[in-house]
Amino acid sequence: MSRTADPQQKRSYAAMLRERWSSPKLWQDVATTIAAFVLAFLVGAILMIVSDTEVRQTYSYFFARPGDAIQASWEKVSSAYSALIKGAIGGWEPITETTAQAAPLICAGLGVGLAFRAGLFNIGAQGQAIWGAILAAYVGFTFHLPPVIHAAVAVAAGIAGGALWGGIVGWLKARTGAHEVIVTIMLNYVAAGMLAYLLTTAAFQRPGRTDPISPIVDWNATLARIEGSRLHFGFLLAIAAAVGYWWVLERSTTGFAIRAVGANPHAAATAGMSVARTTVITMLLAGGLAGLAGVQAALAPSVDGTPVPLSLGLVGSIGFDAITVALLGRSKPLGIVLAGLLFGGLHAGGLAMQSEAQTPLTLTTVLQALIVLFVAAPALVSTLVPFLKARKTKPSTSVPAMEGGLG
Repeated sequence: MSRTADPQQKRSYAAMLRERWSSPKLWQDVATTIAAFVLAFLVGAILMIVSDTEVRQTYSYFFARPGDAIQASWEKVSSAYSALIKGAIGGWEPITETTAQAAPLICAGLGVGLAFRAGLFNIGAQGQAIWGAILAAYVGFTFHLPPVIHAAVAVAAGIAGGALWGGIVGWLKARTGAHEVIVTIMLNYVAAGMLAYLLTTAAFQRPGRTDPISPIVDWNATLARIEGSRLHFGFLLAIAAAVGYWWVLERSTTGFAIRAVGANPHAAATAGMSVARTTVITMLLAGGLAGLAGVQAALAPSVDGTPVPLSLGLVGSIGFDAITVALLGRSKPLGIVLAGLLFGGLHAGGLAMQSEAQTPLTLTTVLQALIVLFVAAPALVSTLVPFLKARKTKPSTSVPAMEGGLG
């Protein structure tokens, strides 16, 4: 019986894939996303022109010599964007820098995206990443273990720290009904404050120093990297986390419960699922993923390959950037990976754009915001680019009329 069922099952999968890839809506979404990127970079170009004093001065005599203004604008925009591309993917070293910047964003983005799939808004990835960095760094500079074992224990400690911090949110929501947005925002401040306090204690402060900085993480605890590049084992961990994210959601009963609760918690409860239990499990997993982002911040080697100490600004804004990564990736594993690589490339290329084209580094942040704005508002993109609107077919007596698309 199984021999006759397998070919039929393979044919059904093949038919499903063909239907998915031949769907007009899919390709319309792809075209809308590409148009969103184009619009974002166009607005960014306008901002470059307006903010540059020398270029702006050429427009004061535009009608007398329009060529000067056009040439100055083109040189400014082209040099900035070429430096951005070169700094992100213009060779082996820039590519590895992009992966290094993207790895924690992917992990934290998966943590935010997993909560989204359960109908939860996890704004606490920042605090969860901070605790991941705290525990990973503590294991890194306190214990002295063999190379592979030390790194594995430090990574596990960081994941556990983030999971615990996220689990508190899930438990409070499940038991008391506390709103996860308020709780996670408050816990972000608590985590940052506790980091500042811990760095003044004897257990975390570097001997002989009075400033808030920890001892250097033991080399055996750092994430292995390819010599002469920024590509380290953390990026492979991020890809493995994305694969695990997909497997949990699509191939496990826990993932089915997460998706069911996210779609309709009342219907899931009626079907016999424990909404409270699913909420706690989701936030534990989401916190663990965000904690892995903190692990990468604490254990990834610096640009010169040396270990980094735990400090107040070590985590940066990874947890907050993860929200935009999850939104841009639509909480899908592949989408989050691509969005993380995009933002990692913008971070890496932004440094080159600043040094080579004298363009403010904050412009890359503006580009990120513009990309999310346009991608999250397809109706706006369709309005600005009318040919992307879905075509309407004329009604007939035999075939029902198709509904209009975006916009």
